[in-house]
Amino acid sequence: MPQLPRTSLPDLVFRRLVGDVLSGRYAPQERLPTQRALAAELGVNMASVREGVKRLEQLRLVETRQGDGMLVRDWRAQGGLDVLVHAIAQGGTLDEALVREVFEARRLLLAEASALAAARRTEEQAELLGRLAEELGTAAGDDTAQGLDLAFMATVIESAGNLAFSLIANSIRDVYLEHLELFRAIVARREGLDYTAVAAAIGAGDATGARAAMTAVASAQEARLIEALG
Repeated sequence: MPQLPRTSLPDLVFRRLVGDVLSGRYAPQERLPTQRALAAELGVNMASVREGVKRLEQLRLVETRQGDGMLVRDWRAQGGLDVLVHAIAQGGTLDEALVREVFEARRLLLAEASALAAARRTEEQAELLGRLAEELGTAAGDDTAQGLDLAFMATVIESAGNLAFSLIANSIRDVYLEHLELFRAIVARREGLDYTAVAAAIGAGDATGARAAMTAVASAQEARLIEALG
């Protein structure tokens, strides 16, 4: 394993270790090298390795057993949503299959959140969605539209009033923010994205219409991303 530069922070140790676990370099139930051995391999001090291992434990990627060392866990079976942002890009390469799965989950989540929002939104939230939809229709560039899209979808999720939805959306958002340029494709050709219909249905309390309108928007965005991925 190549050593890390001397100027590396504990965060870089964590990134190396998490990459090794998620890529399968260390298989489930395999023991990690001792912290002393890892420090020697990476050319860093023990404190940096301890911090990296602590973060692996927080992600439920490894567990430390007394007398049995650090065992790698099966992250696909036992990991949480917070693993997504690390799993989606390994070695500088995006896992395109996982990107597609994330956006499939996003579409389904947004559709159901829109239906809930139609029943639970406040007047202020309904008005904000209307304003954002209008601004999206006149956004000058894709980078501006991308920020407005994030705000629009976040307002829909907030309006749904479901904490579990919000936490799931936060994890998807973290993946999104890590790769803004790639995901900018979802707001291209905005004339085919009817945010106004979503906002209007939510404002009118029409759960069925809100679900259908959001499904149309999120499905179109998903298709554009798949097209961009090639």
